[in-house]
Amino acid sequence: MAEAIMKRLYGTRTYVQSAGVRSDQEIDGFAITACKEIGVELSRHRTRSFDQMGGWGDDLGSFDLILALSPASHHLALDLGRPHALRVEFWPILDPTGMGTSREERLGFYRQARDMILRRLVERWGPGRDGWTGTDHR
Repeated sequence: MAEAIMKRLYGTRTYVQSAGVRSDQEIDGFAITACKEIGVELSRHRTRSFDQMGGWGDDLGSFDLILALSPASHHLALDLGRPHALRVEFWPILDPTGMGTSREERLGFYRQARDMILRRLVERWGPGRDGWTGTDHR
C-alpha cells in the first residue's frame, strides 16, 4: 500500500520501491479495496523482497531513505543499509493481516493501516500533486 500511495501522492518527483522481508505473498484483496477507495490502484502491484530488488538491479546504495513499516523490515533495512550509510526510519504501521472476523471488520483494519501510511507520508513530505492528500475521496 505504501508504494502505491506514495506514487499517487508524489508521482515522478521521487523514485520509490516497496520491498519486504518476504515476497511470497500476493497483494491482499482488502488492501486493493482500501486503496481503491481513495483512488489508488494497487491491483497491478506485486510484492518483492529486498533480495529480489538486488536481483532486479535495484542497488540499495542508490536510495536515500528506507521507510520501514514493521519491526522485521526495520531490522533488515538497518542491516542491509549499513554498508551504504542509508537513512532508515521506522514508522510503526498497523499490520492488518489476519485481523478481524467479518469482512467489514477486516476491511476496517486495512483502512486504518492505509490512513496511517497516508497521514505519515503527508506529514513528512506535504500534500501530493495538486494538493491531493487522499482525504478528498472518502
